[in-house]
Formats: sequence, structure tokens, C-alpha cells
Amino acid sequence: MSGIEYFYAAHSAFAYLGSRRLMEIAKASGRTIRHKPYDLRLGMEGVGARPTRERTAGHRAYFFGREIQRWSEERSAPVIGHRPTHHDNDIGLPNCLLIAAQEQGADVDGLAHVILEAHWRHDADHADRATLARLVTSVGGDPSVLLAAADSAPIRRIYEDNTAEAIRRSVFGSPTYFVDGDMFYGQDRLEMVERALRQPYAGTWQAP
Repeated sequence: MSGIEYFYAAHSAFAYLGSRRLMEIAKASGRTIRHKPYDLRLGMEGVGARPTRERTAGHRAYFFGREIQRWSEERSAPVIGHRPTHHDNDIGLPNCLLIAAQEQGADVDGLAHVILEAHWRHDADHADRATLARLVTSVGGDPSVLLAAADSAPIRRIYEDNTAEAIRRSVFGSPTYFVDGDMFYGQDRLEMVERALRQPYAGTWQAP
């Protein structure tokens, strides 16, 4: 059986809200999660999506306010009561750290969750190396090894490839999941992901 392809960014609120549920679903189905962190900002431009800052105040208040509040309660995933202080910092380092963890066989599931949770629950700076080192240690990894790998050319190349692949496959945002090639956008589709792992939906998906 193939794994669940998981396109997301390390600062994504909705990836955080669905993180534990995704891991529960993967474990129950016997599937592994294939993490594909990508540059969400470039990815959104690449598929023609409007950047968050260009959307109306009402859209931002609903989608990045009320929706987060409700899903936080629904998923039992606490969040801070405001937009994270460091949310606009560079997302390359934490994304590449996750890629390095996967490539080296570290606990990438656990690391992904604690990075997302630290940002959205504890207002952590996901671009701060000391913060990332502490999070790697918390899941039993070697921070010096993984941070060095995250800075390497091969890992950066995978990051660029993930971003190009996301654009090519019409990934509209974070998180997006693929089950045997069928795309599910948004953590609110996780129950559909769960069903697709048991019984695929009729029809096929192919990016135009």
C-alpha cells in the first residue's frame, strides 16, 4: 500500500489543527505519512491563489479567526488567541528540518506536530534555531545533525522539488493530502481521507 502524501508548511494553522487526527488515521489504516513540506507562499502564487494579506478583512476574520477557533475546539487542539507573533518569519528552515528528519529516518510525525503546536499554541518562533533544536530534542532527535542537514543543498533541493510538485499537482494550500493519487484539500477533509483509505471514492482526480 502507498502512503498518505502530505503537503503542508510548518507554520500552517490548519495543518496543526489536523495533525493529531491525521496521525491517528494513518496509524489505524497501516499507512505511513509521506511528508512533503513546501514553500506555501510560492505555492499559492503558483496555483493562482490570492495571498492572505490581499483578502478582505471579513474573509480573514472568518477563515483565519472563527474557523480556527471552532476547529481548535473540535479537534481538541488549543491555540493562542491571536495571530502568532513570528508568523511572517522565513519558513524555509523549519520546512527543511522536517524534510531532513524524514530523509534520515527520524520521528518526522512527532517533529511535525510539535513544531506546528509550538507555533500555534505557544507562540514559538519557527525560524529560531534554538527553538527548533529544543523541539527536535523533545522527540528524541539529534538537533545538531538535523539542523546541519536542513541547511544542506540536497535538502533544499527536495524543498524546491516539493514546491514545484505542489504547483504542478494544483495543491491549493496547506494542508493537502493525497490518497492513491486522489487529492483532499484542508484538514476538514480528514474524515474523507479516512474513508478513502478504507474504500476509494468513485472517479479519479487529475490536475488539469
